[in-house]
Amino acid sequence: MSDAPEKLDVPAIQAIFDRSAMISFMGLKAETVDYDTMVFTARMPLRDELARGVGSGQFHGGAIAAFIDTVGDFAVGMMVGGGVPTTNMRVDYMRPAINTDLIGIATVRRMGRSIAVVDIDVTNEDGKLLAIGRANYVPKTG
Repeated sequence: MSDAPEKLDVPAIQAIFDRSAMISFMGLKAETVDYDTMVFTARMPLRDELARGVGSGQFHGGAIAAFIDTVGDFAVGMMVGGGVPTTNMRVDYMRPAINTDLIGIATVRRMGRSIAVVDIDVTNEDGKLLAIGRANYVPKTG
């Protein structure tokens, strides 16, 4: 029997997303997992409850921050078998996210025993950079 944590694939991550009231409300969809490069991608559609104003077509910054945190979390979580605690997060907003799904690409930069560092790029469906996040997580589940 191995002490190595179980790695999560896209269906396993999506199942966790679907069981979470917050994440399922945000409509997140797990898209890709790459264990070799430690990159995870996910998508979040625009809905009125996540907009700056009803009918504005523009994501609220808080919704973008929550997306960044979740995508970064599961870049670590895919390696350790589940969601992990966030210890710090920073977001830089580059341009408004208008009438588009958000695409989050999270890359684990360091996976230590006590801290993981993840960079998260958020683009629109055309690949234009909308926001950049960096977050730290505790790479242990439970």
